[in-house]
Amino acid sequence: MSKITECLENMRRTGKKGLIPFITAGDPDLAGTVEIAKRLAFAGADLVELGIPFSDPVADGPVIQQASGRALKSGTTLQGILEAVREIKKDCSMPLILMGYYNQIYKYGLRRFTCDAAKAGVSGLIVPDLPHEECGPLREEAILAGLDLIPLVAPTTTNPRLEKITAGACGFIYCVSVTGVTGTREQMGTDLENFTGRVRRYTSLPLAVGFGIAGPEQAAQTAKLCDAVVVGSAIVKIIAEYNDVSSAGPAVEKLVSQIRGTLDGLQYTRPK
Repeated sequence: MSKITECLENMRRTGKKGLIPFITAGDPDLAGTVEIAKRLAFAGADLVELGIPFSDPVADGPVIQQASGRALKSGTTLQGILEAVREIKKDCSMPLILMGYYNQIYKYGLRRFTCDAAKAGVSGLIVPDLPHEECGPLREEAILAGLDLIPLVAPTTTNPRLEKITAGACGFIYCVSVTGVTGTREQMGTDLENFTGRVRRYTSLPLAVGFGIAGPEQAAQTAKLCDAVVVGSAIVKIIAEYNDVSSAGPAVEKLVSQIRGTLDGLQYTRPK
């Protein structure tokens, strides 16, 4: 069992829901990323997703697009991000996931990237623009390096395609809550119960739901239908508002602590 799956399965057994915050690596700078990641761990994050900034982040809404722009402007590189991962792992045992676009990984070199990421302390990868039909080469290298290549599924994913995507998947299944890009929303507009129920027909892996979760109450409502929630834009927005780690760090920690507390207050029911 992978570190990521083990983490979420342990939470299932103890009656808890997983919390996966997302931040853009290098926003406002890599030293700030290390500091904020450590604060996320202290606040109760179970895993942390680090976004690799990219000039054309097609799956991301304005908040994360702008964060990518700031990170690239500050000189963030993939090598620098891996060094930041090493620094984070010195003090944090939680699994770290890198979310990046395929062009970045392909240019770096699939084997070189997966090996370097694993050595740095990365546990999993999310590549939103890599279709299932084309993920074979990266998946093979990820397996050799001991990394989980985490698949994404959407409300529009058909049942036959769900079966193909989940077959042999590892880590967890990332359920995209909306048909659109990342960003906080007052209402999901998706029948999550039906969606997650369909996904569970084809896999026993933990399900994480992301895209659109804005705060504690929305996270709690979503978590009733899955094993973990991903919160990104709400956190990245705080970092943008302060643009200073000494102020943004405590504010991010406060939000994540509130979400953790709300999730821990749920009456746990094992998903069917």
